Amino acid sequence: MSNAVSGLPVGRGLFYLIVAGAAWGTAGAAASLVYRTSDMGPVALSFWRCAAGLLLLLATRLLRPRTRSAAPEPLARKAVRAGATGLGLAVFQTAYFAAVAATGLAVATVVTLGSGPVLIALGARLTMGERLGRGGATAVVGALAGLGVLVLGGGDATVRPWGVLLAVVSAAGYSLMTLLTRWWGRDGGADASGTTVWTFAVTAVCLLPFAAAEGLVPHTAEPGDVVGLLAYIAAIPTALAYALYFAGAAAVRSATVSVIMLLEPVSAAVLAVALLGERLTASTLVGTALMLGSVAGLALAEARGARRPEGEPVLV
Repeated sequence: MSNAVSGLPVGRGLFYLIVAGAAWGTAGAAASLVYRTSDMGPVALSFWRCAAGLLLLLATRLLRPRTRSAAPEPLARKAVRAGATGLGLAVFQTAYFAAVAATGLAVATVVTLGSGPVLIALGARLTMGERLGRGGATAVVGALAGLGVLVLGGGDATVRPWGVLLAVVSAAGYSLMTLLTRWWGRDGGADASGTTVWTFAVTAVCLLPFAAAEGLVPHTAEPGDVVGLLAYIAAIPTALAYALYFAGAAAVRSATVSVIMLLEPVSAAVLAVALLGERLTASTLVGTALMLGSVAGLALAEARGARRPEGEPVLV
């Protein structure tokens, strides 16, 4: 089955999103290892991720055979699209890395990816007229309860309110990026590869002065490890994952995107415990369950709404 708007088959879009979600889940673990082996800050890490990812995307685009577009996108519209999406990506990525440094990989990832779909649902209601419904309202309450448990419960040193706030800011950037992708994807004619390249170019330019102030070149006793980790971050959870994400998110319903992106916090939490030695307390587990449960409930409610015959009212 194809998506009539974007032209990408829905099955392929689902596969793209699955790979992107799994790849994103490894970015925080790699960032944690960078922090352990150097004094690189989150803004500098985000800049190098975007700059190196941009080079990889440009090289891939040059090597790919060119395909003729049915209706080339106007330059002004392309610039607006890249600028707005690039700003959302800069906030999403940088705040996330800062949250990982402040409160740990597992909590930062769960809060970011748990809050994001709820913010997306609220934004879609305000900007595109999608009704939140009873399931959506329940999801909002559940997500807020999960955040409260994460911040206030247990007193564990790895769960810090400042880090949780940074993760929520990251979720806001992620939501902006996703809503814009959905909005423009409905119109068709957009070049997903070109959009990704320009988005990363805008993000790198936005981050450069702040990264320079923070320090572009880190001090480390293990430069080979740091370079290798940066290369991995640029290649897999950046160039590959974002190219697949932008293509898939334009073809697949937002409810489905939200469910698939849960692969990131799940895989990141597993890596945090198995490889990085982070400890998940009871309060963290309860907060995680509340947030992921609220997102799953929201996705199921939206999926039921999509199957409802046209004209049947939505329960609110």
